[in-house]
Amino acid sequence: MSDTPAPDQTVKDQIAKTVNDHDVVLYMKGTPTFPQCGFSSTVVQVFDYLGVDYSSVNVLEDPAVRQGIKDINNWPTIPQVFVKGEFIGGCDIVREMFESGELRTLLADKGVEMAA
Repeated sequence: MSDTPAPDQTVKDQIAKTVNDHDVVLYMKGTPTFPQCGFSSTVVQVFDYLGVDYSSVNVLEDPAVRQGIKDINNWPTIPQVFVKGEFIGGCDIVREMFESGELRTLLADKGVEMAA
């Protein structure tokens, strides 16, 4: 068991609201125009290629959100991707799903519009 305290309820509520208010959410380091890690950059490139409209949250701006998102999903790394409120995974999973065509199928099945 980790010594990390449970995320504050306010942070949980903030994350839940963001995830539920947007079809696709990317918790990342940096911003889509200036990603601050290669993994976040990869997910941005995948979404841009597919023409997916997504919301992003820069976890570097708020340490509580950065830790909270890791704790809520029991997922230790950033980026983290949500589609229609469902946690999908991080960079490796998104990249593998993209390469196999599974990501495009998932987005289409969930009713997420894509330009590509």
